Amino acid sequence: MAPVTIKSVLISESVNPRCREILEENGIQVTEKQNMKKEDLIAEIKDYDGLVVRSATKVTADVINAGTNLKIIGRAGTGVDNVDVDAATKKGIIVMNTPSGNTISAAELTCALVISLSRNVPQAVMSMKAGNWDRKKFMGSELYGKTLGIVGLGRIGKEVASRMQSFGMKTIGYDPITPREVSASWGVDQMDLEALWPQCDFITVHTPLMPSTVGLLNDETFAKCKKGVRVVNCARGGIIDESALLRALESGQCGGAGLDVFVEEPPTDRSLVNHPNVISCPHQGASTKEAQVRCAQDIALQMVDMVKGKNLVGTVNAQVLSSTFSQESQQWIKLGQAVGAVLQSCTASKQAFNQVHITMQGDCMKSSTGYMPSAVLIGLLSHKSNGCPNLINVLSLAKESGITVNQSHSPSDGDAQGVCNVEVFANGARYKASSSVLGGVPILMELDGSVFRQPVSLTGNLLFFKASASPQLLTSVAGCLATEGVEIESFIAPAGGEGDQWYYVGVSAPLGSLAALKPLVKEAAQLTV
Repeated sequence: MAPVTIKSVLISESVNPRCREILEENGIQVTEKQNMKKEDLIAEIKDYDGLVVRSATKVTADVINAGTNLKIIGRAGTGVDNVDVDAATKKGIIVMNTPSGNTISAAELTCALVISLSRNVPQAVMSMKAGNWDRKKFMGSELYGKTLGIVGLGRIGKEVASRMQSFGMKTIGYDPITPREVSASWGVDQMDLEALWPQCDFITVHTPLMPSTVGLLNDETFAKCKKGVRVVNCARGGIIDESALLRALESGQCGGAGLDVFVEEPPTDRSLVNHPNVISCPHQGASTKEAQVRCAQDIALQMVDMVKGKNLVGTVNAQVLSSTFSQESQQWIKLGQAVGAVLQSCTASKQAFNQVHITMQGDCMKSSTGYMPSAVLIGLLSHKSNGCPNLINVLSLAKESGITVNQSHSPSDGDAQGVCNVEVFANGARYKASSSVLGGVPILMELDGSVFRQPVSLTGNLLFFKASASPQLLTSVAGCLATEGVEIESFIAPAGGEGDQWYYVGVSAPLGSLAALKPLVKEAAQLTV
């Protein structure tokens, strides 16, 4: 990936000083402004290339659209539900978090709540402080031999499992992504949710908050559980339906809950907080000194590595960039953008295109399938005024424009070099370009049926024109260009062919207007690569 220029970063919350130190050590100017209102953030953000937040700052579409220079949003923690990722993606802004920074802290708090629920620890403490000695009132139960259901088997879920297994608990779980054989290697028997609910004595959730996980534990779910099941949520408020949880607590279907997160924070409805069988904390999952240092370091180092073109870790919406750091990938990206720009200038600009087919040939191009379509689309769409396409947002922009993109890859045929063929379709017409990389330079071999006698180097000021072959053609074009004060630096003709063919001219500077060429050629286009 080409290095992203980040000169200034705004930190809008209380983040450990290591974040600022690392950024400034790497030449990035840092400003810290906490507790800003939305309108203040909107007014401030236009001056910065990057924004670092924790969970309190709501990075809405209004904030993102106000960030005219914004290139990256860094969340010093896990989850990005306080960031409008779709709005950021549409603007081509990278969103990243620190997926492992608070893993241990969140897992330890989860385990603490499970243990506290089993022995009524907080209630007993408060009773003692009130001057009581109620041994029988706080009768608990052992964790040994009980079943813990873990919904979400990512980093935190895995750490919770290993810790609670040391208490002799049976760990079962569910995750739509983690393979069952992987979770089995941690000692977690993975199963469908319908099979999981009835088996659990305790349930803990460790999923992101998204439409599919909102209200994951609800009236229907609780009804399928053992009577007296106890639940823990240190992930995100809303994964457990709070109204359903209160009803389950009142009926005794749920024997207790440990809650570190709420739908509204701080909660104005205190029904759950005040319930005698609920242990609650003020969103403390990542509130350890170690986690805060780790998250601060991680987000700063991730941003620095990205700026230096070294690596990309923790990206939420820019996975396409993760395979673009090598020199070879940079060559293919430049090729894709260049051939897309050629097609747009020479053919596709005549009418709106609705389909793009990209065919990659050669083993050397196998690793480029993740980003090549995006690179080509950047070249094809850069002329549009409704957005600035980049590798992050261009597929979304194409979809919004009604453009269908298909790609395929085929292995090398003998010692053939990697070749990228791009076809653009518009109202039944097809335009095609065949290209490759030679000596690190993008080259064009064929344009819309015209096969060039030698590869066209896609660098510098390029002029293409379409005409029928004639002895006077080159002389006439050269004279026209000279009249306009433009010198010919290179010229490549097509290798024969009937009718009108495309010719290439490398020129010293772009023509002020292509109108001067119209009497001599059928079509003409120019671009600078």
